Formats: sequence, structure tokens, C-alpha cells
Amino acid sequence: MGRQANTIHANRHFNRIVLIVLDSVGIGEMPDAAEYGDAGSDTLGHLFALRHIQVPHLRRYGLANIRPLDLPPVEHPAGAFGRAAIASKGKDTTTGHWEIAGIITEEPFPTYPQGFPDEIVKPFEKAIGRKVLGNRPASGTEIIKELGQEHMRTGYPILYTSADSVFQIAAHEEVIPLEELYRICEIARRMLTGKHRVGRVIARPFIGTPGNFKRTEARRDYAIPPPYPTLLDLLKEAGYQTISVGKVGSIFCHRGFTREIPAGNNMASVDGTIRALEETASDGSGLIFVNLVDFDMLYGHRNNPEGYARALEEFDARLPEIEARLHSDDLLLITADHGCDPTTPSTDHSREYVPLLAYGQRVRAGTHLGTRSSLADIGQTVAENFGLTLSHGRSFLREIILQ
Repeated sequence: MGRQANTIHANRHFNRIVLIVLDSVGIGEMPDAAEYGDAGSDTLGHLFALRHIQVPHLRRYGLANIRPLDLPPVEHPAGAFGRAAIASKGKDTTTGHWEIAGIITEEPFPTYPQGFPDEIVKPFEKAIGRKVLGNRPASGTEIIKELGQEHMRTGYPILYTSADSVFQIAAHEEVIPLEELYRICEIARRMLTGKHRVGRVIARPFIGTPGNFKRTEARRDYAIPPPYPTLLDLLKEAGYQTISVGKVGSIFCHRGFTREIPAGNNMASVDGTIRALEETASDGSGLIFVNLVDFDMLYGHRNNPEGYARALEEFDARLPEIEARLHSDDLLLITADHGCDPTTPSTDHSREYVPLLAYGQRVRAGTHLGTRSSLADIGQTVAENFGLTLSHGRSFLREIILQ
């Protein structure tokens, strides 16, 4: 059904859509930011105010035309541009990505600012046959620095959380081998149900010696399955290719994808995107869904604005490689899932609008998409392109496509 629709409407539909989520690259506080403790957060605004960030390709697409930044707008943007609000309750990765795919989260996932209660921890310790260390909100790098040596001495895994709905378990690969760490996380995922149904359980392996610990890229996320079919499920069922790059697959419990390309950092995700484009060059109608995790994981949560700025420059510098592999009937969408302002005292995600850029030879250059009321508008646009419909979101396909 999907391929037939795409053939019939080839004169007005894109063949492949590349959707890149710049994890945590927000563009200013939403009206309800204060309710989340995020008044004044402005990830991109504050970054550009700190120094000149060289992002000529994002600027060419229209990034600086979305709203005033310390980056001059271009007179004739090459893409369509706007920003999107988050309609869901929450400001985490799962909420943002699910909303992009058409799911509005009405009840936020539970968080644990005081650590996890005994009703969670005691049964978990019994199930894995080990005590845990930590059990409090913490930076992942800081808590392994603090408790890593005791972990190596006792063999007890390090349990921690954040302001997000996450149950994170860190372990040294020589103390608790990867497969055992993954098994422990799977136990946690099965146990965390009902009111304690956290958004993600995350395995956080590390290596090294005391004073020189380093997290590895063998991280694994255990999310909860989406409550009803997403954009990805519908695309796959309709016969289109749906390829995830980076951690996207895990966010949707690996559901709705025809293929997954693993990638542990930004540059690996760009490599994976290029690989997906090359491998689908002759027969690849569908969606390539990408997450660039470093902005959030390495720089936002660690309050490292300089690292964040460099990461933006590094991504921008590779956009020509992606462009070179786009066909005339392909669409590149760039957005984010929430904010994580590295210039504020908080190390948590921030409730912000996210940028929205659309680029391609068939995109009506200079189109101002305004402020979209939901990230689901992105998913609805992709859905309409392939002859499908989601329950939420308002498509902007007809606003951007050249007839």
C-alpha cells in the first residue's frame, strides 16, 4: 500500500526523509518553563551569546531566521524554518521522540529527586543477588569517580538517577561483565511497573582505574514500549523502510524499524546516516531517523558550553557530506527533543522550544513555519508524505513542498 501511494503521488511526495534529532538543542524557554524549574533556559541563545559559533550550513538553512540570536540571519534561507513546542508533559528523551512519532504523553514519567524508595531497591537487590551503591540523582561521570573504587572492591553496582525518568546502573566491565550488566538492567526493566514505570533503564558500563575511570560506548537503553502504534509502526506496516541511527531504536523498544544502525556518538551517527543514504540510494523509500546524543550526554548535562559549541560546529561541518548524498526528491529535517542549557546552574534537561529546519531541492526555500504547537507536526508531515495519518499533529508538508 505504502509504495503504491508513493508512486502515484511522486510529483508531490519526497522519496526519502532523513530526520535528525540534535539531542537537547533547544531554542528558548516555553511559556510553562517555570513550572519545570527552567525559567530563563535558552540553550542556543546562550551558546551563541558566549562566542561566535561557526555553523554556516545550519545558518544557510535558516537557523538564525527562526528568532533573534547572536548569529546574523540570512536574507534568503535555503530551507524552511521554524520552531516547535512540546505538547507532552515532560522534558525527556522518550517524551520528545515519542511526540515526534505521534504520541502525546499526558502523564509525565516518574522521577526520583530523593533516590529510589526501598519498595524498589530492596526487591531489586534481592533479584540480582547484590547490594547497590549510590541511589541518588547524580552526574554519571561524577558518581563513578566517587564510588567506582568501592564498586570494584565490593562488586556492588552503582545505582543513580537524574531529574529525568531514568534508572541508571553503572558497573566496571571487569567487575560486572557487559552481559551480566545487561541482565541486571533487564531485571530492573521488568520490575519497574505501575507507578514506578520509569521512562528508561540504562546500562552505563565503564573501564579504567580509580582516578581514571571512563564510560564506554556499550551503553544500552531499556525503554518502555509506546502505548499505541507510532509513525514508525505505520511506515513499516505500509512497506516503507524505517532505519534508526544511534539510540533511536532503543527509545521505541526496537519497534517499527526495518533496520538499526548502532552509533555511540555524534560523528558515528553522522557516519551511520551517510551509510544509510548510500545503502538506500537505489531502492530506499522511507525514513532514516537519527539521534545525535553528544550534545545532551557529554555537554548539556555536564554544563560544558564550549564542548557544546564545538559539537555544533563539528556537526555543521559534516552537513555537506549528507547533502551530497541526498537525491533531488529527498528531504532533510533537523530538530531536537528538548533543551539542556549548559550555561545554567542546572545540569538537567530544560523545557524549551526546539528548532525546526527543512532542506532539500524540492523544499520551498524561505518558508517560515512559525511556532508549531507540537513536535507531532513533524511526524504528521512525514506520515502525510507517505499517504498515512497520525492521531496527533498538523502536517506542514504542503507548506514546504514545491509543486
